[in-house]
Parts: sequence; structure tokens; C-alpha cells
Amino acid sequence: MIDRSVRILAASLLTAAVGWTAAAAQSVEELYAKAQQEGELTWYTSHASAEVMENYGNLFTELYPGVEVKVVRTTAQVAFQRLQQDLQNRQNICDVISTTDLGHYVKLKADGLLAQYTPPNAAQTFDVFKGLDPDGYYHITSSGMVALTYNSDLVSDAEAPTNWTDLLDPKWKGKVSVGHPAYSGYVGTWVVTMRKLYGWDFFEKLERNDPRIGRSINDTVTMLAAKESAVAAGPDATTAMSAERGNPLKINYPTDGALLMIAPSAVMKDAPNPNAARLFVNFLLSKQAGELGRKSYQVSLRPDVEPAPGFKPLSEIKTVRPTLEEIRTGIPEVVEDWRDLFGN
Repeated sequence: MIDRSVRILAASLLTAAVGWTAAAAQSVEELYAKAQQEGELTWYTSHASAEVMENYGNLFTELYPGVEVKVVRTTAQVAFQRLQQDLQNRQNICDVISTTDLGHYVKLKADGLLAQYTPPNAAQTFDVFKGLDPDGYYHITSSGMVALTYNSDLVSDAEAPTNWTDLLDPKWKGKVSVGHPAYSGYVGTWVVTMRKLYGWDFFEKLERNDPRIGRSINDTVTMLAAKESAVAAGPDATTAMSAERGNPLKINYPTDGALLMIAPSAVMKDAPNPNAARLFVNFLLSKQAGELGRKSYQVSLRPDVEPAPGFKPLSEIKTVRPTLEEIRTGIPEVVEDWRDLFGN
């Protein structure tokens, strides 16, 4: 026979669980009610192109009428520099920060500048995307890959690069495009990863191929489409979107591992619109946001959102990813080494 005290405890736990679920549901409603009073939020983001980010802002306002999203889309390092300048000038402008450099969040958290908030929708994501910060100050809200990309009018499928070291082949001299680690979190993480896999010698050999260097990793897509380069280390999502518009661009996931990028978002501690900010971060992890991301070829964060047409599930792609600490310490190091080597 079960002891009466155990039954009482079990009943109380069940009641608490039901109460927590109701409270979680009500909290979103309460956030929306308060967000309507605030009327807006400002989002500093580098997660994808300006067009894609504006689409997220517009969808949020459709779902939550009365709350406008002011989208400020830049590269990761520029977004962080802008935020730092705001803070130095004692201006609280940014409500939600979404960059692609994990080191930014480590610093902001350590400096006490982030709000602790775990959105309810975080529980609905794949396990691999959960718990990046065990304290709940920032959460993965976007994911993509850096892969080998090429212009199929200039490069046949048979001769296209299939692993990262293929970019070092002298036949690609003057025909390779990359971004810049001092501006792009995607590129910074890619450079850290290549250094980890192959040493800095990889970039000394790449330099001999006289690569075209943009800022954002999305610049590689522009250069490929304009036939200013033939092959690139580029983003799979933006490349696929360009191909969808008729540009002859293709993607190879390298045999030595595509870089799996994870990009968090966080609410600023002194956000001028804290309720709208929390509501927005929860939205970024919603099924509706996931379906929108699917249209722009983002990696799905949720089991209930299928990969984009023609894209393999994450489980079928060999991926590589440095640790958070390797990114935090590595990006500043490779930026200096990059400038010494490439002179920009």
C-alpha cells in the first residue's frame, strides 16, 4: 500500500505541474498584453540577410499586432560594436541581440548585461540546440552551415571542390571568395575551425591563391552570382536562396565536415521594451518562425519543422563545430593573424 504522505506528495506535484503549464501559457499572453503597451522592440541581428530578418519582424507583428520590430541588420562584429557604443554612451536602444559570434554572449553575460529568460518554446527544439547556456541567459534561435559553394556556369559538378583543402588547389587562384573574420561571426567561426583542423598553414596556402575577400559571408554569394569568383566557402542558406532566384549556384557539403553554425539570441538586461523582447525571443523558437526559416533554407531547430525541399536532414550531413571556448578565445586571435597575412 502506498503511504498516504507519498500520495499527497504525488498529488501536490501533479497539481504544481498543471499549474506551471497554465502559468507558462498565461505568461506568453501576459507578455503580449504588456508588449502591446510598449508597442515596439529593437533587434540587433546578424543571423541572416536583411531581407530574411525583415520577414521575421513582419511575421512577428502579424502574429502579435500592435508590436513593431525595428530590425537593425549588420554583420556580427558590427552589431556587437554598435551595442558596445550604445552602452558606453549610456543609451539603451537594443532590446534583443542576435549575433553569430558565441563569444559575444559569454562577455555580455559576464558583464551582467543580459536578462535571464528561458522562453517556453526552447523546450520544443532538438536536443542538440538546447542548453547552450545552462543559466538561461541566451538561447540558440538560428542555425545554418558553411559549405563549399560554386557557380555551375564556371565549374562543372565533377571538378567542384568536395573538401575544404580543395580550395587550396592552384587551379582556383584568383577564383576563390571568402568573408572576413573581423566582420562576420560565420567567417570567424569558420576560420577557427579550419585552423583547428589543418593549422594556420591552411590560410598561408589559401593566401597564395589570391582569394577575393568580402566582409559578410553573404558577400561570397554575391561574388559567385556575379562570376567574380568561381568557388567559395559560403553559407548554404543564402546560396540556396540565390539559386532559387535563377542564379547558377550549387552547394557541396564537404567530406571533412560542413561547419554547423549555431546563433543565439538574448534579451538585454536594461532593454527599453523588456516584455516585447521576451515575447520576440520566444517567437524565434516557435513553429511559425521555423516554417518561415524553412522558406529561407535555415536549418530546422524543431522536430515539427521539416528541412527545406532538396535539403538533407541534419542527421545525414557530416558536420564540425568548435566549442564555445574555442570560439570565444579563437576569433580574436585569428582576426589578428588574418590581418597580418591578408593585409586587410
